[in-house]
Formats: sequence, C-alpha cells, structure tokens
Amino acid sequence: MNSQETVGFIAPDHRADQIMRAPQPNPNRPTLRIAETFTSLQGEGLLTGTQSHFIRTSGCNLRCWFCDTPYASWQPEGEGVAIEQLVDGAIESACHHVVLTGGEPMLPLQSVELVSRLREAGMHVTIETAGTVYRDLTADLMSISPKLAGSGPRDDKDKWHRRHEQTRWRPDVIAQVIDSAVEYQIKFVIDNECDFDQCVDAVKTLSVPADHVWIMPQGTDANALDQQAEWLSPLVQAAGYRYCDRMHVRWYGNQRGT
Repeated sequence: MNSQETVGFIAPDHRADQIMRAPQPNPNRPTLRIAETFTSLQGEGLLTGTQSHFIRTSGCNLRCWFCDTPYASWQPEGEGVAIEQLVDGAIESACHHVVLTGGEPMLPLQSVELVSRLREAGMHVTIETAGTVYRDLTADLMSISPKLAGSGPRDDKDKWHRRHEQTRWRPDVIAQVIDSAVEYQIKFVIDNECDFDQCVDAVKTLSVPADHVWIMPQGTDANALDQQAEWLSPLVQAAGYRYCDRMHVRWYGNQRGT
C-alpha cells in the first residue's frame, strides 16, 4: 500500500477528550493497567482503514529502541481500569472492531477476561502482540510482531539489553498464539537489509505462508517511510510478502491517540 491508498478512509475527529485517562481502580473489580483508549483508523496490516476502538495496556517485557509508545513500555503510565468499564467504552464507541494493544497486552492475565467479554458483546478483537507470551484466549485477528536481533537498547550496558535479547524471539510461543486465533498476520519492523535477511530466516522457522507476512518499515514520519520504501518494497514483492505501510503516521503524524 502506498501513501495514496486508504481502505475505507474516513478521518475521525481526534480531539484531546477522545483519549480516556484511567481513573483510580475499584479493588473489588478486576482491572487492567491502561495507558489510554481512543477511537481511530487501523493504520497497519490486514484491516488498514478500519474504524476501530483501541485499548492500550501499559507495561511491556521488551524494550525496543524504536518503540513509538514509550508511555506503555519504557515509562509505563496509567492506572487500573475495570474490565466492565473497558467493555462499556468499546460498546459506546460504536465500533465493531476493537484493537487490544500495548505495551504487551498478553502480559496481564486479566486480558483473557477482557477479550472474552468483548467477543461476547459481538466485537471483532485484534490483539497486537510481540508473540513472547501465550494466554488461553481466542482473538479474531492475532497481529504478531516478532522482534529481530538488534531491536533492543542500543547500549549493551543497559540493564534491559540482555533481558530483551533473551525474550524477544519465541517461535514456540508464536505457534501457540497462531493456533489460538481465528486469523493471524505476522508483522516485522525492518530498519535495514540485515533486518530483512533475518526476517526471511524467521519466516522459514515459523513455516507460515508468505501472504500472512507483512513487512513494515521503521520510521515515524512520511519522509522516512518513503525513503525506506524505495529499497524495501522491491524485496518484499520478490519474497511474496505484503508491504505494510504505517498509514496512521501518514494520516495524522506520529502523535498519541491515533
């Protein structure tokens, strides 16, 4: 998909009051730590252009240097929000599609109940995960983004460097996550040709069809995405993968709540 293509694009009104800040938790109800919720268009992958309600959990077991949501990983924000309140918010959004993202939304055990409740309410649920944690749940779409070597902190003396490298690649877990999904897609963030070569090897290890693999350029502005596309798009096409532009960046810029 190039910068001119959108799927069912209808620009939402991104006002500051659309982002729900989490209230103090009620100790008598199960909660999840939530960085934000908002309604926007899905900007990546199979459902690009789909109006969706996003629920972003706070907390991550990885520390990618290119993370574009540090408030859910490097400096996690948010308080506990009751599951029933999250479900009510999704229903009130009038969106059929809900995206559970993070951080790493598979970390908290309470995500199992949240996903079950959302699907019982008739929602289509996408889970965006790095594929390092398995939970006994079913998602309508598992959007799995394995992290490649070199994705962790650039400083090898950073306390997270070793932990990230030891945790980032779990093909056995990814296989379980795929089996738990109605549909799935595998997304790789690519910064250079070495990353792409790693991606090819990873796809072989996972034994997934090429048309389930989406390749996304690393970049947080349109110019960077265009530059990456010049060399990356031909490689993606030759391998039979799908190119995954970051359309939310093109539509709204690299801003929170989109």
